[in-house]
This record gives sequence, C-alpha cells and structure tokens, in this order.
Amino acid sequence: MQILVRTHHPEAAQLRETVERRVRFAFRRLNALVPRADIKLDDINGPRGGADKRCQIALHTDGAGPVVVSSVARDWRCALDEALASAARHLLRAWRRQATPRRQRRRDRMAGAEHSGATEQPT
Repeated sequence: MQILVRTHHPEAAQLRETVERRVRFAFRRLNALVPRADIKLDDINGPRGGADKRCQIALHTDGAGPVVVSSVARDWRCALDEALASAARHLLRAWRRQATPRRQRRRDRMAGAEHSGATEQPT
C-alpha cells in the first residue's frame, strides 16, 4: 500500500511515521483492496485552538471506487483515528455490497421481514 501524507503544519509533519503506521494497521486486512491512501492533515483555525484539527483520508480502491472521509477533533491523533474508523467501515460496507449480488440482498431483506413478524404460539 502506498501512503501519501500531506500537511503544511510543522506539528503534523512530525507525526508522519505514526500516521503511516496507524494507516497500515487499520487497513491490514483490506490491504489488497486499497493500493493507495492519501492523508491530508490541516489546522483549520490556526493558533486559536479548539476542535480544529482535520484529517481527510482519500482511499483509491480496487473495485469499490474512491472513498473519501474526513474528521475534525481537538488533536491530530483523535482526528486520524476517527477518520480511519469511518473509512474502514465505509470500505467494508462497499466491499460487502459488491460481494453480494443485488437480487440476493433484496431476497435476504424480504425473507428477514417475513420472519421478523409475530408468530402464533399454540395454546
């Protein structure tokens, strides 16, 4: 997996190795689906503080299309972790959706609706 980390903030630039390690860990099982990940770290408010650290992750996937998520938090690590969790969920959902044919998913929903109704119990 190719990982590109882009930032203009000096504090975020120091986290480059940590970002790469966390991205590899988060997508360790989906490594074959994600040949490239672009991570962009921004400080929205500058030195004013607050929840202003943004992490945007763009995944270039094989078969599931592009996946772009972002997260804003008080510090870089929280923003990165939230964005990674969201990207992994989205990628898994897209992969499952693609793996199951549309007609089969519809049948499964219909069967689930029939079985979820109240059943009569013998008296």
